[in-house]
Amino acid sequence: MKTSHRQIEQIVEEVKVIFSAHLERFQLRKTPERFAILEEVYRRTDHFDAEALYLHMKNNNYRVSRATVYNTLELLVNCDLISRHQFGKNTAHYEKSYGYKQHDHLICLDCNKVSEFCDPRIQQIKDTMGEILHSKINHHALNLYGTCTIPDCEHKRKA
Repeated sequence: MKTSHRQIEQIVEEVKVIFSAHLERFQLRKTPERFAILEEVYRRTDHFDAEALYLHMKNNNYRVSRATVYNTLELLVNCDLISRHQFGKNTAHYEKSYGYKQHDHLICLDCNKVSEFCDPRIQQIKDTMGEILHSKINHHALNLYGTCTIPDCEHKRKA
C-alpha cells in the first residue's frame, strides 16, 4: 500500500508530538536538529544506517553533526519511533516503526537488498508458542537470509 503525501505529513506531525513528549519526560533539549533528523527518517522509504542518513543530510545542507545523528537515532529507538535491526553485518540498520504493521525481512546475501514481507501464519505461530510456553509474546524479529534469484539482482549487475 502506497502512502500519500498527506498521510506522510500527518504521520510526521504525530511522531513530532510523541518525540516532543519523550524529550520533555526525560528533560532533554528539543533542538531543531533532532526534529530535522526525525522528519528525514519519516520521509524515507528504506532501511538505512546512521552513516547513510548523516551523509544524506550533509549533502542536503542540514547542519547536523555525526554525533547528533547517532544520538538522535538512539533516542528514537528508545521512544519506539524507529526500530534497529542487525542484518548479519556490523552495521545497525533502522526503519520507522510508528504507524507501520509488524513485518519480517528477507535479506539477500549477495546484494544486501532487504525485502519486507508479512505472513499471517507467523502470528499463529506466536500465539501457539505463547500458549504452549505460558508466555505473552510482545514482539518478534524474523530475518531470512538467502540470495536473489531474480535477473536484476544488484550484485549480479555489478559482476
